[in-house]
Amino acid sequence: MKSIQPTTIQTYLDAHVSMPLYVHVETTNGAYATHNDPDFHNAGMFIRNVVIEYSIGQIKGNGPYRVGLKLDHGWLYVEGLTDYELHGEQLLLAGHDRLGRLACALHLDIKPLPQGASEVESQ
Repeated sequence: MKSIQPTTIQTYLDAHVSMPLYVHVETTNGAYATHNDPDFHNAGMFIRNVVIEYSIGQIKGNGPYRVGLKLDHGWLYVEGLTDYELHGEQLLLAGHDRLGRLACALHLDIKPLPQGASEVESQ
């Protein structure tokens, strides 16, 4: 992954306004921490392969960054983003802590995203 270049991300967001996209959003406050402190309260969020369309897409901040997508009835917002990969129509944004651990992710694509192991385990 590369460090986020805001103009690259904004160009992608602008090019995909009003286009159906599959989204993956994931956050964690540190599942890793429970290994060191069993009393640590771990929290996270995971959503995958939901189709969205946004009317406004913006990247803001000076790093870590935040991305907001204006949906018909609200906003999808991910904060703490540091790195990205762009492959054609597929954009992967991730937020890594100072030790390189994943804290958040936002993945957008015109095609469904692959099933992940955690999806299979939760069924």
